[in-house]
Amino acid sequence: MGRQGDSPARGTASGSSSVRKPSAAVYRRRRLVAGGALLLVIVLVVSGFALAGAFRGGSQQASSTATSSDTPSPGAAATPSAAATPSASASATPSATPSPSAPATPTCNQNLVTVSAATDKPAYGPGENPLLTLKVTNGGTVPCEVNIGTSQMEFLVTSGSDRIFSSKDCQASSEDLLKVIAPGASETANFPWSRNRSADGCKAVAAAPGGGGAYYIFTAKLGSRASPKAVFQLN
Repeated sequence: MGRQGDSPARGTASGSSSVRKPSAAVYRRRRLVAGGALLLVIVLVVSGFALAGAFRGGSQQASSTATSSDTPSPGAAATPSAAATPSASASATPSATPSPSAPATPTCNQNLVTVSAATDKPAYGPGENPLLTLKVTNGGTVPCEVNIGTSQMEFLVTSGSDRIFSSKDCQASSEDLLKVIAPGASETANFPWSRNRSADGCKAVAAAPGGGGAYYIFTAKLGSRASPKAVFQLN
């Protein structure tokens, strides 16, 4: 009985002696492994931040380069840059400052175009033919276009109420002649009168104007314009 009671005691002692504590070397190895793992984690974290920063910096640089580049890569469609392309609102919005309007071109005042009559001499002896002169003058400040053709001219000689002669009575042709007359300038036409009478339609007239110091009136006409009277004497 006593032996049987001792056996469990020996077994218990034997079991407790078989459980050994780790040696100091094992503790050192475990600490090294744990330290190495922690160092690896720190390295990975730092590397991750560095890579993320690098990717962000590279992306910004590429974006900036693509925006500032004006030359398209070969094979790529050319895209105008924002700086070179005017905005639709800027091009569609009219300027707020009104542009000065061009001054209106002044027009000719036909009322300032005058007609005058003159003879080359105040008196004519027997056998001398008067030279009748019609003069058109632009009294305005701008050029005027005037019809000075034979269709508009008339050299009329009268004596009191007696119609002596008109250049239109036997006029061979009637033509228009438009001419621009400068401000202050004149155009003249001369008609040598043969001291004869005429009638409308170029009818034959036997009588001739009298001499002996009679006075005659020459009136120059251009369309609806009529000159002041020019008086001359036939001897």
